[in-house]
Parts: sequence; C-alpha cells; structure tokens
Amino acid sequence: MSKKGKILRINLKDQSFKIGDIPEKWYKEFIGGEGFAAKILYDELKPGMEPLSEENLLVFTVGPLTGTKAPCSGRLVIGFKSPLTGTIGMTNVGGHLAPMIKKAGYDVVVVEGKSEKPLYLSIDDDKVEFKDAETIWGLDTEKTEEKIRKEIGNDKIRIAEIGPAGENLVNFSSIMIDKHRAAGRGGAGAVMGSKNLKALAFFGSDKLVDANEDMMKEFSKRAREELDAEDFVREELKPFGTPSFMDSINALGLLPTKNWQYTTFDAMDKLGHKAYHDNLDVKAWACYGCPIACGRHTEIKDGKYKGQSGGGPEYETLGAFGSKCYIDDLNAITMANYICNRMGMDTISAGQVIATAMEWYEKGLINEETTGGIKLEFGNAEALVEIVEKIAKREGYGDVLADGSAKAAEKIGDEAKKYTFTVKGMELASCGVRASKGETLSHVISPRGADHLRPYASVIDAFGYIEPELGINDKVSPFEDKDKKWVKPFMELSMLTNLLGVCLFASITLAVKGSTWTGLYNAATGENTELKDMLKAAERTINLERMFNYREGFDIKDDQLPVRLTTEAAPDGLGKGHVVDNKVVLEEFYESMGWDLETGVPTEEKLEELGLN
Repeated sequence: MSKKGKILRINLKDQSFKIGDIPEKWYKEFIGGEGFAAKILYDELKPGMEPLSEENLLVFTVGPLTGTKAPCSGRLVIGFKSPLTGTIGMTNVGGHLAPMIKKAGYDVVVVEGKSEKPLYLSIDDDKVEFKDAETIWGLDTEKTEEKIRKEIGNDKIRIAEIGPAGENLVNFSSIMIDKHRAAGRGGAGAVMGSKNLKALAFFGSDKLVDANEDMMKEFSKRAREELDAEDFVREELKPFGTPSFMDSINALGLLPTKNWQYTTFDAMDKLGHKAYHDNLDVKAWACYGCPIACGRHTEIKDGKYKGQSGGGPEYETLGAFGSKCYIDDLNAITMANYICNRMGMDTISAGQVIATAMEWYEKGLINEETTGGIKLEFGNAEALVEIVEKIAKREGYGDVLADGSAKAAEKIGDEAKKYTFTVKGMELASCGVRASKGETLSHVISPRGADHLRPYASVIDAFGYIEPELGINDKVSPFEDKDKKWVKPFMELSMLTNLLGVCLFASITLAVKGSTWTGLYNAATGENTELKDMLKAAERTINLERMFNYREGFDIKDDQLPVRLTTEAAPDGLGKGHVVDNKVVLEEFYESMGWDLETGVPTEEKLEELGLN
C-alpha cells in the first residue's frame, strides 16, 4: 500500500472540491488518522470560532493500516471543534466505511463551508457529486441509507449519515456508519447538520497493496495469535461482545449506578451478558477485518417492543440507560438504543443526561410541570424511551436536555450542577474511578472531554494487567491517588491505534502489542520504524491537542472530576470508602508528561522536544 494517500477538500458553500498531496513530513510526525486531524484543526481553525458556524471543519481521516490484512483495521477518525464542549472534537468509529475511503485514494477528507440547501455527497474515486437531499432531510439513518443506495444504484457504497438529531443540532448527536456504528462523542452530527450535509457516500476501486506482503502476513498472524491468547478477548469479548463488560465492571465496583450514587447494580440477572443473550435474539456483528466481532445485532423477542431490531445495545449503552438510570428493563433499554441509532445520537451522553435529570427530579429541582408530564423517576423505563425521542426531536423538555447536562444545569442553578457528571462539558461514560484511580486521568486529561478509553486505565490498576513493553512491570493499586506515571505510555499506545486506523479493542487489554503494531506499520509502508518512534508520534498528537484546547481557554482548572467523585466516598463495591484526590492524581502525571504543574500546559522544553514549539 502506498502510504501517500491524497487529501480531498470539499467546499459545500460553492460546491467545489480539490485533490492534493499530504505533506511528507506529516507521515513521520503524526503517522495518520487522528494525528492528521489534529494537525489540520490546529492549523486551520481560528481560536474562539463557534462550533456550529460554517467556519468549522469536518475532517475524516484513516490510517496506514486501514483496509490492510492487519486485524481490526476498519477504524475512521472524524475531527472537528465540539459544540458540546468547545474543545477539539475527535470521534472514532468502526464499520466498513474507512477502508472504502482508503480505496477511493484518500487518507484525509476535509469538509468545509455550509450549503444553502440540504445535500449529500457522492464520492466515487476522484469524482465528487453534490446531490440534492431535500427528500431525505428528516429521515432516520436507516431510511437515509436505503434511499441513497437506491438513488446511486451501487450496493457496494459505504455511507456516513446523520439523523434528525444532527439536523436538530443536538449537541451530542452522532454521525452514523453502517446504520448502527456511531461516531458518537462530542456532537459531530450537529456540526454536519449545521452544514446542511445529510450524508457522504463513498466508493473506491483501488486495490490496496502492502509494501511487504510477506511481512504483513507474518505480523497479521502474530496479531491474531496475540488476540486469541488473551483470556478476556477469547473467553468474554469474542463470545459475548461488549455486554460481557457489565458483569466484570460491576464486580470491580466500577459500574456507575443511580447517577453515580452507587458503584454496583444488583440486576446482573437482567442486564448481564447471559440475560442479554437469553432474552434478545442476538447475532454477532464484525467491523472490517475483525476476528473478534464484538458488535451485536439484536431483535426484541417479546413485550411492547417485540419485533424491533437493530445494532446493539453495547456495554456503554447498557450502563447509560440501565444502571445509571436504575432501569433493569432490557427491552426498554434496547428500544432506547434503537431510537438513538435511528435518530443519530450518542447513547453515552444521552443516558448520562437522562440519569442527571432523574436525580434533579428526585431532588425536586424539576417536576412534571417542567418535563411536560413525563415522570423522570429513576427506574421508569417508559419515561426513558419517551424522553430519548424528545431529546432527538428537541421537543418539550427534550429541547433543554439536547444541549447537554452541563448547559441544562445552568438553567436551573448551582444546586443542579452537583448532580451533573461531565468533564469539560462532556458526559462521563459508564466506567467508575473510585476503584480505579488511574481511570481518573483518562477522564480528566482527555482533550475531547470526559473519556474512558484513552487509555482504559482500569485494565492496569483494577484488572491487574502489566505490560513490560511499556515499562509497566509490576501490578499497581487501584486505590492509590499517587503513582500515575504508568498512565503516560499506556495513553500513548491507545493514541497510536487511532493514528494507525485500527481498533483500540485489539489493545484495550494489551492483547496486540505495540511492537506488533509497529511491525504491521512497517509491512504496510515499507518503513523501518521502532516502537519508541511510534509512541513519540502519539505523544506529539496528545500534546498538539492539548495546545488546541489551551488556545481555547482550557487548562488545569478544567482537568477536574465531578464533585461527587471527589467528596462522597463510594458506599459500596471494592472502592467502598474511597474518594479521588484529583490534585494528587494530576501532579505526578503532569510531571511525567512534561507539563507545567501550575497550569497543566506543556512546557517550552516539551514542545521543543516534540517539534511543536
């Protein structure tokens, strides 16, 4: 495969496009994927620019391993400035679109400007068409895909689209791929909707060729063997998908329950992976090149929603609509998930927003009059399904919640802010911190706002993994606020997967090693790079994103957990009695990163070292 894919720039305002070369030094400095997106956003967006203005960009990027024989090589990164947080926005999605973009000849597709009328894009190799979307504007994501496929007349196209939530500028709306894979975090769907862009349909005819086919076969085999050898991947993730996380995370006291009032949920007989597979009609679903197939396609077998079907729910959705909302009705959770997919909305933020509103309701800060007659009580499954749709349509109280819980709280007052669970304005996922102090850093340092996967630090401290390649040679305590230098190399490995265009789940439990990814990269590109150089590119990207946010006014004051997690001891689970000392957790990590201890900003020396000064 030639690593030198093109950059396609599309201007919606004057319906023009141009194709150009990507600077050679970008490949060395940033590798691809998220690195390229960060570079473009930092260089081209004006500080203080409104995220829903036509000045914002949507940057679609793939990596050098995208579409190769490397396992799990179907990932796509979309970069933008987030309307939910005001930070740099990065969302990552699987499915089968990314390899098609690569086959069309592009490593980067930049969408800029705003169309006067709704349209969608048809991109067929170097041919770009601007097509009228008046008749599909307002359709859900499933109907949108069906209509576009029929209009273009090519069953092999792959589509990224928004649903009504994106059109209605819901701040946590998603761009959907393959109908049910969500580029979910940060509101990319709203940015796309603000541009009057309904969808992008791609078809590529190029055959992807690796620089060293024999080497690619060797390292692909090694990567698959590493996946098969890892117990969690083999025995839980592969047979049960992400719903398997419910049982293990609950057992470790890391499952947010009743809007983070508790850390365990006693309903695994109804929401655990066994109940999931017994009570829903479930089929495994795989993204491009994935031997794990952790995705699930489901159908509700009985009850009020019998016959409804779609993708998921995945673990995060079970946590968001289930334990956080204190709901154990699997059918209702699954239906709420289908609605989010069809409307194009992030289930993580949606569930946390609703859980927060339920606690406002419980505390008397809002009532039935406020909500338009909806009893937003913990455990109310019918209210969950009803309010999800109202959020997507911005109807009634759903219009308030559609801006995100931080902005909704501002309309109530300071008391409401006590029950919001956001970092930098983004809602927390279903991964606790009081029994995994390393996970604190994943949440507060992430440039896009609350994050649980960059890295999924619980793997090291709560699950007890080690990784000598990263210098993590001994098990670490999940309960200590100190000793967090190990998070840095793990964070870099997680970022590396986003640069390469492969799935983090292949390395979430350190199954596929960094050295194996490096071998795969060299096989695809013909380079002779070492792991330390790959991790340095990841570190460079992390720091560039940090500087983007600093330019927007973010620093140490924004690297803070929600107040409950730092002041209220966990009442149950393995972390019972623990709170997080946010200041202590940050200090040693800042030092390891080369960031100023008072501001959290990269020092001049660190920027010089990374070539970012």
